[in-house]
Amino acid sequence: MSPATLLVLAILAEVVGTVLLRLSDGVSKLVPSIGMLAAYGASVYLLALVLKHFDIGFTYAVWSGVGTAMIAVIGVTVWDEPMGMLKLLSIGAVIAGVIGLNVSAAS
Repeated sequence: MSPATLLVLAILAEVVGTVLLRLSDGVSKLVPSIGMLAAYGASVYLLALVLKHFDIGFTYAVWSGVGTAMIAVIGVTVWDEPMGMLKLLSIGAVIAGVIGLNVSAAS
């Protein structure tokens, strides 16, 4: 599997883990808590595989930045969290930062 595909899977696993963390109700519900641990474990394992191929700064920025942006969007759409202009601009800044790191890694 390509490192880029592994990175996408690591991001998705991290996002699933974070959603399950929310659903675990402070780690008081067993099934979401176990799922959260499994998802975070899978994410870290996949991230370790990706680091064999990509620079750590680039990898971590993409993993954390894209995951953060996805969780912010999920929070707004699933849990009706507020989406103000500052949050929207901040998500844009995260995406711009990930793009900038991607361009800098290519040069």
